[in-house]
Parts: sequence; structure tokens; C-alpha cells
Amino acid sequence: MTNRRNFIKKAGLITAGAAGASTLAAPAVIGQSMIKWRMQTYAGASLGAHVIKPAIDAFNKAANGEMEVELFFADQLVPTGELFRAMQKGTIDAVQSDDDSMASPTEVTVFGGYFPFASRYSLDVPVLFNQYGLKEIWETEYAKVGVKHISAGAWDPCHFATKKPIRSLADLKGLRVFTFPTAGRFLTQFGVVPVTLPWEDIEVALQTGELDGVAWSGITEDYTVGWADVTDYFLTNNISGAWAGSFYANMDRWNELPEHLRTMLQLAMDSSHYYRQWWYWGGEAALRVNGTKMKLTSIPDDEWAQVETAARKFWDEIAAESETKAKVVQIFKDYNDVMDKAGRPYRYT
Repeated sequence: MTNRRNFIKKAGLITAGAAGASTLAAPAVIGQSMIKWRMQTYAGASLGAHVIKPAIDAFNKAANGEMEVELFFADQLVPTGELFRAMQKGTIDAVQSDDDSMASPTEVTVFGGYFPFASRYSLDVPVLFNQYGLKEIWETEYAKVGVKHISAGAWDPCHFATKKPIRSLADLKGLRVFTFPTAGRFLTQFGVVPVTLPWEDIEVALQTGELDGVAWSGITEDYTVGWADVTDYFLTNNISGAWAGSFYANMDRWNELPEHLRTMLQLAMDSSHYYRQWWYWGGEAALRVNGTKMKLTSIPDDEWAQVETAARKFWDEIAAESETKAKVVQIFKDYNDVMDKAGRPYRYT
């Protein structure tokens, strides 16, 4: 009987101790501080409402209190040209941008945004990254500078939206245009004058005449952000079939995340890439046909061929700058060769 009493007493103490431990441990888990990140996109608020906010809202909901990403739009925390440095230093945790706009100090920066004629359609970009080796090159280059390259995706093609009509290459001469650094570098040979301004100042600059146009997007963005209200013409020829941009994170912040949160962020960013694929693809066609704000103009194909020829020469000039750049350019050449030989529907000419 004495042994039974001692057993019961000990069992009770063990049970009570276990219950107490459970009770004490619970607040530590519940009260654990939420992981908070700050992310800035290069897109303004009206565009960001489509191309990034839904994905971040979904992530924050799915994270269920474990993590929250606070989203900032173009130039809200730092100017777009300083995004890379701010992320590298940890001032902000993550970025959605192209390499070119945020001035990243890597060998692949020149290929971000709109590298002339590197792609014809938006699906070219994810195929180049995931099947032709660009993903591994980008990851390697950014790891060297303390940044995690998470994933790349496509946006819209690059067209001119202008105050005056463009119907020949001669009409490009003297045009003051807001565009991407590398696109501007390429277009100067046709007389275009690239102008750099904060993104939110573009609409006013078009109204005041400081700018003659933009070569920053397709027609979907022109309508979404208000540029279609202050330009009169849309050139159907484009210098690239799709913008190439990515999600990036400060490497230390990324490595600190538990694996399941990294996976959730990756899924959210993939959903952003997918959204843009169909939103732009449908929007570009629908607004060309049904849009009422801009008149469509075109440069004849035989004349525009001069621009495409100049782009291939530009590729070779870039390739001569470094071994890594040469490797990327060769991938573009190999890929386009396959697409050309595959024929319809991959390439029509």
C-alpha cells in the first residue's frame, strides 16, 4: 500500500510538472516576435497594386503571424537607383526590380530590364532562366555581393509612347525619352536622348514637355499608370519582347529565415510572375484593339530591321566586356537560334 501511495504521488507530480511546463511554454511560442521584412518594388503604387501587392498580401495571410512583409512602392524608402545598395546594407530586406534600374554592381546588370531583342515573348524570360542556365549565373553573381537572387520573371514588352507620331527611324532623332539605362544606351545611336527622372515625376514631365515620351513599358502600363492620358501615340514596334526582372533579398536576412518561410516566399513570388504573364499578355492585345487614348503607329518592317541588326552588333559589344557577359550573350544566341528553327508558334519570322 505504501508503495502504491508513493507511485501515485510521484505520478501526480510528473503529470502536474508536465502540465506546468506545457502551460509555461505556450506563451513563449505565442509571444515569439514576428519576423518583419521591408520590401521595395521599382513599380509605382498604381502598377504595384497589380504586379506585386496581391502576392505579398497572400504571403502575409499564409504566414499566419510568423512573418510580415511590408511593401513599399517606387522611391518610397530609397530612390530606385539606390535599391541595391540599401538591400545589400540591410536597410531594406528585399527588392523587386530589374538589375539595370537598381544599378547592381554585377556582371549581369546590363541584361536586366530591356536588353535589346533578347526576347520576343514573355515566356522567353522564364525559359532562359530555368532551362538555359541564366538562373545559375544570376545566383552566382549576386552571391558574390551578399545578395540572394530568388527568382526572375517577365513583364511587358518595351514600346515607345510619345507626344508626336513615330513612323520612321528619323522620327526618333532628338526625342527626350524616359527609359532604362541599357535601353537608353542602345537607342542613342538612333538619336534618342535618354532622360533619368524619379518614376513618380514622369507624368508631369510629359505634360510640361520636359519629356517627349517613354520607352519603359507596353500599352498595359501606359494605361494603368496614367501615361496614356498624357501621350498621344503608341509605336507597335518594340525593342524587346519582355522586361526581365527579379526578386532579391539581403543574403543574411534570407539565411535567417526558417526553410518553410523561404518556401512560402518563393511560392508568393512565383504567383507574382504568373499573374504578370497573363495580365500583360491579355492587356497588350485588348488595349491595342479597344483602347481609345493613343493612336497606333508603326515603322515599316524593312526599316525596323536596321534596329534588329544593330541589336546583334550591340550584343557582341557587350560580350566583349567580360567572360560572364559573353556567356550570357551566347545563351541568348543559342536560345534564339532554337526558337527560329522551331518556327511557328515560337517564331513567325
